[in-house]
Amino acid sequence: MRYFVTIAGRDVEVDLTGATPVVDGTPMDAQLVALPGTDTRHLLVNGRSYAITATPGDRRGRWQLGVGAERFTADAVDERTRAIREMTGGGADLADMTVVAPMPGLVVKVEVEVGQAVKAGQGVVVVEAMKMENELKAPSDGVVASIAVKPGQTVDKGAVLLVLE
Repeated sequence: MRYFVTIAGRDVEVDLTGATPVVDGTPMDAQLVALPGTDTRHLLVNGRSYAITATPGDRRGRWQLGVGAERFTADAVDERTRAIREMTGGGADLADMTVVAPMPGLVVKVEVEVGQAVKAGQGVVVVEAMKMENELKAPSDGVVASIAVKPGQTVDKGAVLLVLE
């Protein structure tokens, strides 16, 4: 999978499709390992070792990173999300304002109403898939503009469930 990462004002393309990561067209000898139970990742690049803290940011694909005393915000999107943003003119990121079904399932509960203000990470819709209930969360702060589903409705992967404004 290819990702497009913006960090410290710099755009970087990261290709993870092969055995060796490729950053902006340059193969890198790199390994990233998460330390279980922590926000810490160990990054080894060309023989140099870095301890990185990585916590989810205020919206999907945004991360708060720490390397030593330095702090960064990084935005990482895959090819599909990037294409959607380019087609819609970017800006308020369609992907950041839309909740979609991550897999086929059954809508069990809609936890919000049109016009309701929501915060990033707040539960908005519960979808049952593979005998498990999954609470889907608002990708960003906003106001519920429309709800496209109701409890008892089946949905396909990628179906729009609700839109924020």
